[in-house]
Amino acid sequence: MEQNIKRIDASFSVAGQIGQSDLHSLAALGFATVMCNRPDHEGGPQQPEHAALQQAAQALGLRFVYLPISTRGATAQDVEQMRALLAQLPTPILAFCRTGNRSSKLYESATQPARDEAAYDVVVIGGGSAGISVSASLLKRDSALRIAVVEPSAEHYYQPAWTLVGGGAYDVKNTVRATAAVMPKGATWIKASLSAFAPERKVVLLSDGSELAYQQLIVCPGLELAWEKIEGLEDTLGKHGVTSNYRYDLAPYTWELVRTLRGATALFTQPPMPIKCAGAPQKAMYLACDHWRKQGVLDAMNVEFNLAGTVLFGVPIFVPPLMKYVEAYKAKLAFQSTLVKVDGPNKTAWFEVTDADGHVTRHAKTFDMLHVVPPQQAPDVIRRSPLADSGGWFEADPATLQHPRHADIFALGDVCGTPNAKTAAAVRKQVVVVAENLIALRKGAALPKRYDGYGSCPLTVEKGKVILAEFGYGGKLLPTFALDPSVARSSAWFLKASFLPWFYWQGMLKGREWFTDCSDN
Repeated sequence: MEQNIKRIDASFSVAGQIGQSDLHSLAALGFATVMCNRPDHEGGPQQPEHAALQQAAQALGLRFVYLPISTRGATAQDVEQMRALLAQLPTPILAFCRTGNRSSKLYESATQPARDEAAYDVVVIGGGSAGISVSASLLKRDSALRIAVVEPSAEHYYQPAWTLVGGGAYDVKNTVRATAAVMPKGATWIKASLSAFAPERKVVLLSDGSELAYQQLIVCPGLELAWEKIEGLEDTLGKHGVTSNYRYDLAPYTWELVRTLRGATALFTQPPMPIKCAGAPQKAMYLACDHWRKQGVLDAMNVEFNLAGTVLFGVPIFVPPLMKYVEAYKAKLAFQSTLVKVDGPNKTAWFEVTDADGHVTRHAKTFDMLHVVPPQQAPDVIRRSPLADSGGWFEADPATLQHPRHADIFALGDVCGTPNAKTAAAVRKQVVVVAENLIALRKGAALPKRYDGYGSCPLTVEKGKVILAEFGYGGKLLPTFALDPSVARSSAWFLKASFLPWFYWQGMLKGREWFTDCSDN
């Protein structure tokens, strides 16, 4: 139970749906109050009613509160009721809904102080890699800029290292810092979520009901991991051998499985594109197989990589060297095979497989370990906005990263509908393009910078060696170093495992723009 709890602060934590058996664990963990934010009967007959949970909680000496929140989100009345409850309930509190998301947003709205409409030179939506980096770069260029960064999370993650965590090569604690600690000096942190755009009025609407006015807007909230699109997955993540390096709390479980499995079946999955770091699904497999090989148990393992696409990697030059590792690890490849359902307790996964004639059939496969990469999409607030493209991603000119219909709005990072790889390395180049072009726009000058689609995927094919894939739009190779990019190198491992994490915290997030040459107009 403990690994499924997300701590918001010292007094409040959230979790997905709980059962009566979880209440003993919550009491043992020291929680004083349990709050149910999931309406009864929302999930069907398998969902316990709140009355039964309340009776069991009270028998254990726990306070229990029922404050149901619709899937459409909390109303103003819900928020006011939450504020009143927080003032009187004993703490710490554990609130739950289906996934914990509604509980988290309700708490955020109830604890965010009301603000009058504020005006900023630049409003940045998102405080992840893109939002912090572009804010720092803008302030390096003009320290007088009034910049607000809208970001609900109190924690900031270096996600590229989670693959290494899952391979036993990195400490997960070194991938997280407080958002307050990485916020650029001179930027104002607005701890809230975006609710809607109003580009005609040049304001954004926030989750607490307030508005922020801007002269220029930068949109970079990242993307959403759609775990719920795979039936049964959310109920079994982190147990029964089901894991994912795409979550901070699950990457250590990947390593736990890898180092303990012997003579077992390990399935790795990759969903339809686009996803963040398209090489990460297979990198998890390579590091696991390398460990099993070094332990002398690889021959007893049954390893299979199920990918929704038709090719192992989208840039052809990197396929042959990757296939050598696939063959060396004796891994099977299952193309056009998409994970659609998981039964953790029975260790069975179902895949929809498309044959050469386009016929789709469903296949069940048993496993001891299942590494899942979930489908990915733009956040709902982006998909339903007038600023989205036909695929639901944020519409942006692929060269200038400016919105085609609203010249005062730019975007960068994973939310962009541009055809580049969604990686932190892409953000590193995009930051310069957006910062330079936005400053030029403010001066009434032509936009000077062009983004070439650069992205980098350090393919960790074994512990100690990496194939450094760097490419731009159309798969054009864009290597930083004058070396054959298709060769696995120990120097590239040092870059991935040591230099880049250091540079991320000490350079990129502080506005230092090394190796970021971009073309001029």
